[in-house]
Amino acid sequence: MHTITSKPVNINDLIDHGKFSFRQILIVLLCLVFNMVDGFDITAMAVTAHQIGEDMQLSEDKLGLVFSFSLAGMMLGAMFLAALSDVIGRRTMIIFTLTLVGATVLLTASVNSLPALILLRFISGLGAGAMLASVATLASEYSPEKFRAMAVTAVTAGYPLGAMTTGLVASSVVPEFGWQGMFIAGGSATLLLALIAFFMIPESLYFLCKKQPDDALQRVNRILQIFKVQSLQHLPSIEDTGGATEADRQNIYQKMLTLLTPEFRRSTLTLWATFFLCISTLYFLMSWTPKLIINLGYSADAGNLAFTLFNFGGVLGIFILGYLASKWSLSTLISIFAITSAVFMWAFAGAVSLDFNQTNLMLLIFIIGISLQGGYTGMYAVAAKIYPIEIRSTGVGWAIGLGRFGAVLGPGIAGYMIASGLPITINFMVFAIPMLIGGIFAYQLRVR
Repeated sequence: MHTITSKPVNINDLIDHGKFSFRQILIVLLCLVFNMVDGFDITAMAVTAHQIGEDMQLSEDKLGLVFSFSLAGMMLGAMFLAALSDVIGRRTMIIFTLTLVGATVLLTASVNSLPALILLRFISGLGAGAMLASVATLASEYSPEKFRAMAVTAVTAGYPLGAMTTGLVASSVVPEFGWQGMFIAGGSATLLLALIAFFMIPESLYFLCKKQPDDALQRVNRILQIFKVQSLQHLPSIEDTGGATEADRQNIYQKMLTLLTPEFRRSTLTLWATFFLCISTLYFLMSWTPKLIINLGYSADAGNLAFTLFNFGGVLGIFILGYLASKWSLSTLISIFAITSAVFMWAFAGAVSLDFNQTNLMLLIFIIGISLQGGYTGMYAVAAKIYPIEIRSTGVGWAIGLGRFGAVLGPGIAGYMIASGLPITINFMVFAIPMLIGGIFAYQLRVR
């Protein structure tokens, strides 16, 4: 253990009031890429569902079960695995989850039964759920305060960006190599990124100063040297007092309970409800958009185009929200985006009923992507701002995890609705309602 001096450098000041160096920007960009390949791996199932269903003789309700188990894995990964990054470190968690996701996605290409497909997608989901909370936390900790919301927003934009790439790649890969080619490509790229993370991603400075392993000072100085900051004689402090807070001494279970103490209870419950409602609609669209477009009588390429436009709109929406958040209240903007998405989902249902042409339907899907994903992804920045750094990974992880319970239910319920013969208009009208309610809840968070 290294002793902290009576007047140590404050670790928060080193980041918050220092320059946003090239290496720090690179860390944020790498976190974005990690999340991007995560998005590709998880949504590969959406753009191949029709082909997998035909190849393995799976009906929509069984495909819905696959989607739900994958998202259940993401829920549990975010709730429980992500919290381990507060114990073993952000860097270790990122490398582990990249390896886990890459290996299981690669193995998915060789499955020939429903149980094996469900198991592998569940394990991939576990890694993906922990990954998102970990990269968002690391990017937040290496970003100065005035750039923090923008950095977290940029990193979380990686998921829809990866999903957008999925739709583009599928139109070329699936006709040539079959649905298996998507999983081979995604798994291989993810394993390569695990290797890149091993060499390029440093451990969190906050984590090193809090845990103080035997070589903590040397590791901190190596990181500071990369950032061209003068080496330190003693470990920086975590707080102004220099001592460990009660939150620092808590185990994982206690950190979870802290989220429901009077100080955080109202914000936590509102945050969880908003995540749950919005994500149930998001993953209904992320899972079923290509299949629903095909069911309307359009080609598989049209389904992939709709999926690509939905996620491209999501990427634009995320950065539009990030820009506007520097001028207006973040939670108010999220509320406006969420309610707008509900309105346009009802408009899409009406356009289908009135037999609008493909171009108009694609435009509506694009607008829904901007408003829905832009608003939803802003919730990650809200979660990061609500909780102090000592419980941030736990707070963000549980918000994402409990929210993903909605992601488990949404695609599964939609699968049964589609299998029972309900038209696409009913699906869109029903799943617009959670976005409307979620937008109202988001306004209550009152986060700048």
